[in-house]
Amino acid sequence: MRISARELLGQLLDAQSFISWDRPPVAVAATAQYGDDLRKAAVAAGTDESVLTGEGLLRGRRVAVIACEFGFLAGSVGVAAAERIVTAVERATELGLPLLASPTSGGTRMQEGTVAFVQMIKIAGAVAAHKSAGHPYLVYLRNPTMGGVFASWGSLGHITFAEPGALIGFLGPRVYRALYGKDFPEGVQTAENLYHSGVIDGVVPVMVFRRIAHRALSVFSGVVLQDSAAAERARRESGSGRVEGAVEEVVGSDRAPARAAADTPAWRSVLISRRPDRPGIRDLLRHVTQRVPLSGTGQGESDRTVVHALARFRGQPCVVFGHDRLGQQGENTMGPAALREARRSMAIAQELLLPLVLVIDTVGAALSKEAEERGLAPEIARCIADLVTLDTPTVSVLLGQGTGGGALALLPADRVLAATHAWLAPLPPEGASAIVYRDTDHAPGLAAAQRIRAADLHTDGIVDRIVPEFPDAATEPHDFANRMVTAIAAELATLRTRTPEELARSRHTRYRRLGLRGIAD
Repeated sequence: MRISARELLGQLLDAQSFISWDRPPVAVAATAQYGDDLRKAAVAAGTDESVLTGEGLLRGRRVAVIACEFGFLAGSVGVAAAERIVTAVERATELGLPLLASPTSGGTRMQEGTVAFVQMIKIAGAVAAHKSAGHPYLVYLRNPTMGGVFASWGSLGHITFAEPGALIGFLGPRVYRALYGKDFPEGVQTAENLYHSGVIDGVVPVMVFRRIAHRALSVFSGVVLQDSAAAERARRESGSGRVEGAVEEVVGSDRAPARAAADTPAWRSVLISRRPDRPGIRDLLRHVTQRVPLSGTGQGESDRTVVHALARFRGQPCVVFGHDRLGQQGENTMGPAALREARRSMAIAQELLLPLVLVIDTVGAALSKEAEERGLAPEIARCIADLVTLDTPTVSVLLGQGTGGGALALLPADRVLAATHAWLAPLPPEGASAIVYRDTDHAPGLAAAQRIRAADLHTDGIVDRIVPEFPDAATEPHDFANRMVTAIAAELATLRTRTPEELARSRHTRYRRLGLRGIAD
């Protein structure tokens, strides 16, 4: 049972809040047969074109909406439909409204030929301008979404979800059969397969998408919300009634955790960081609010060794990306796709001017023929370059293991935090020992000599603050995760007070001076 445009709007928006923006469709040249088709379609669908546009409220938030009507000539897009879509996108941009689009379409309207086909260019251009202006664009794909619609405005969302069981693809099954004389492989052009392949972010019913959109728009708004539960907890812990004091107490001063970390041998921290029950990024995300999980690159790649999401840390909105220690097993470590997912997170943060939080906890990047051929090293380079030049606040967190280029790719940031037993090295100590001594017996000594532990990184200016473990995060996972989330929130709050120009200057100075501490100019 297909969901009509009006049913979609009724489920997505607050009751009775939809206001139409639509004017009568522009007149297009039409044969007698096509004119008759248009009249019959209007009667059958109860709409004057294949798309409805307007505005409404989503949990009280004003939003612009575009919804296709499949009942009108299979939701196909011709000149009139395209003009209505572009006019709505431009109006949303002018009003500064977030835009929610829900396509369901067979694609280009064949009765109008090439002129209809090229309408996708102006629609995509309008959406790109909307996003470039810093306004959110959310997409919900309905059954079916095919052809040029999917290949243009259906694939440009900051986040993209789809209706369960929806047929989604570029070339329709009927066209494929006509062209090639055989059926298209089953199970490929489905919402579920595209989610698992990293093309879309999830598959949910409309009412669930409503909740997701509400959370996403809350984060995208950039407005800092007071986390009342966290504030009350902080006041209790401080005993002073001042949240700021509580944050400092929970996180610890810069000096005390650094002294504690300095008392732990590097090799001991390495072993502690490898405990299978050590909390990871997923544990941190259990202590945030307004979380919206994202998936894949949006371009057909997905790497289950990483996690990215939208979230609020104690009310501070941000994009989160990091290594998932649970997804790294044996030789299954982060590959080029993971780094392209990282760059997607960076792009969202950049477009919507949201802070970016990066979590490092990796045994290293993938060492394989496939990783090399798919551009692992170039993707590491691009991640580093993107982070150094990003026009939005960034916080990097060394949560556990920090091995090689996979860790370095997520390190450049305005502020770098480290857990007591986190570490950063070009290779795991055993690998470094194999290079230098041709054995692994010297790993403990090299871990100390290479200054890989958090305390040494703090002394060398690579890490700004150490978040304590009492005595080991694995023995206090809940408290440690809370402590780290509070620390990240404190850094985000401080960074938000600085202009992009100030952030750029500070970041340049920070990395220009790396390794030069104590060396005279």
